[in-house]
Amino acid sequence: MSRVVIIGGGAAGMMAAVAAARGGSQVRLYEKNEKLGKKLFITGKGRCNLTNACDVEEMIAAVVHNPRFLYSSFYTFTNQDMMAFLEEWGCPVKVERGNRVFPESDKSSDVIRALSGCLKNLGVDVRLFEEVGSLVWEQGQITGVVLKKNGERVPADAVVVAAGGLSYPSTGSTGDGYRFAREAGHFVTPLNPALVPLKVKEVQVVQALQGLSLRNVQVRLKRGTKVRYEAFGEMLFTHFGVSGPVILSASSHVADELKKGELELSIDFKPALDPEQLDGRILRDFEEMKKKRFKNALVHLLPSKLIPVVVERSGISPEKPVHEVTRAERRQLQEQIRDFKLTVTGLRDYNEAIITQGGISVREINPATMESRLLRGLYFAGEVLDLDAMTGGYNLQIAWSTGYLAGLSASGGNSKEKEQR
Repeated sequence: MSRVVIIGGGAAGMMAAVAAARGGSQVRLYEKNEKLGKKLFITGKGRCNLTNACDVEEMIAAVVHNPRFLYSSFYTFTNQDMMAFLEEWGCPVKVERGNRVFPESDKSSDVIRALSGCLKNLGVDVRLFEEVGSLVWEQGQITGVVLKKNGERVPADAVVVAAGGLSYPSTGSTGDGYRFAREAGHFVTPLNPALVPLKVKEVQVVQALQGLSLRNVQVRLKRGTKVRYEAFGEMLFTHFGVSGPVILSASSHVADELKKGELELSIDFKPALDPEQLDGRILRDFEEMKKKRFKNALVHLLPSKLIPVVVERSGISPEKPVHEVTRAERRQLQEQIRDFKLTVTGLRDYNEAIITQGGISVREINPATMESRLLRGLYFAGEVLDLDAMTGGYNLQIAWSTGYLAGLSASGGNSKEKEQR
């Protein structure tokens, strides 16, 4: 019976342990925290958007970096497989807007309980409060790991590194996997916080709007006239800048751009209306409120928190009777509604990042098995790899799929692996 060691008890590590144990291996999982799934527990504000119910091709299209690498893992263990797994282990799931999948209970703890129950049933030896210090190999073959606390050497025929990235370091994601990879000769691409809020220069503006959540807005991130990212969705103003799903996804696309300097963020609050339709809407509202002042005539058009900011930015006197607002002034108002500008100065840090962008170069990993091309018996899975996707459950599916494939291959249960050896 082969001995497989899993480093990390997060989403990828737990799924790797499940697959390796099902493959007939003796499996030991090391987790340095006091419990499994610590980061999974806080995912989706505790609700755990565990995957997306779209088809596999859509899943691949949602991956920002190295999507083609994921074909084998996504098709070996699909989103449907993950949903069926949870149902089997007592965690019913539901599909919400945008095909986002959640546990029916809205409790991430139920996802962790299902995985833990399966590990126990399969006889996986879970070691909590145990940190791996280094890998051991001889003549190009992994032979085990060394524990950090007492220097004990644990023999293994295969090791799966699923130690996570750098996001939410309080959950134990401190970059250990990158160190293991580098020590084994792997290249780690530049790392960035990803799916993270953006900071803006106009702090007073966003602080006046703090807490305002908007649906159905269009955002564009530009440098000069060149659009670097454009999307439609939900956003939120914060005390330092902007957040919300559409902004988090934007952050993954512009992280490298922001290293070169500031970007302009343009927000269209009414993307469903063209300029003529918007002007018609404004005129109708003004006609209905013709006895009111300008500052009080936008209540049907904009959220109350946004009105004073838009009024000030429009350059129109707030006290002006609405029937005296000129056509040129209406254009100024439209400009603020359709092209509300802010200056993005950077990303928030890893404490607020859902994932890490960058990681172990996938060129050095066999996509059919998740095995290192440099060291036999060494496998990688999850966030430690240079793979990241948009919001919506896709990143967790990367963890489930790569974890499953790595564990399956590590146990010798993957026929593709045998063919390529």
